[in-house]
Amino acid sequence: MPGHDLVRRHTVYSCVMGSRAFGLATDGSDTDRRGVYVAPTALFWRFTKPPTHVEGPGEEQFSWELERFCELALRANPNLLECLHSPLVEHLDDTGRELLGLRDAFLSRQVHATFSGYAAQQLHKIEADIRNHGAPRWKHAMHLLRLLISARDVLRTGELRIDVGEHRERLLTVKRGEVSWDEARAWMTALHDAADAAAARSPLPSEPDRARVEDFLVRVRRASAGASDPVPQGPELQ
Repeated sequence: MPGHDLVRRHTVYSCVMGSRAFGLATDGSDTDRRGVYVAPTALFWRFTKPPTHVEGPGEEQFSWELERFCELALRANPNLLECLHSPLVEHLDDTGRELLGLRDAFLSRQVHATFSGYAAQQLHKIEADIRNHGAPRWKHAMHLLRLLISARDVLRTGELRIDVGEHRERLLTVKRGEVSWDEARAWMTALHDAADAAAARSPLPSEPDRARVEDFLVRVRRASAGASDPVPQGPELQ
């Protein structure tokens, strides 16, 4: 598959995400792995550019090239911001450590719009399931609630924490379908309203620190361009 060598040889940061990182894992939970790789600068000198993301080579594994990762995280993409805050780090080199040191540079009040927008999309899908099948997919409802909790708390505190902590048991009752949809929907509404209220007085800056992130990216590219490794050949992209 394209890019697998990039992931194997140039990953700077990788972690476990999903239920295991959120503190919601059960015996049957998958292990979702996410990572960031740095494509050698020389690969960008070709007509065919390196991939911006790669699936695999492992099961449930997905990685982004550093520049694409930074672009999406600066847009307050929930999945990428949460990836930077996983408590389950599996690989970290000096570049990855510097990336994690920039976590606060990516956070801004833009999370209100992006987290809320993503939540609205998921709610639309859940309501479609109810119309079509008579019931929601409770696992999806649980993860929507988890996202709304995360959005509320980051707007209140300025810090993104993805482990659900004290909310674990209540969320798992939702996953098992032990609550009514009306009850789950009421919880969603309360969390959404709380996030709206927190956004108005959030300690987060209005915009992310794009200049700080860009400076980091440029330094990484320059270091790669000056490396003594030979220019990667075709198999690097295979």
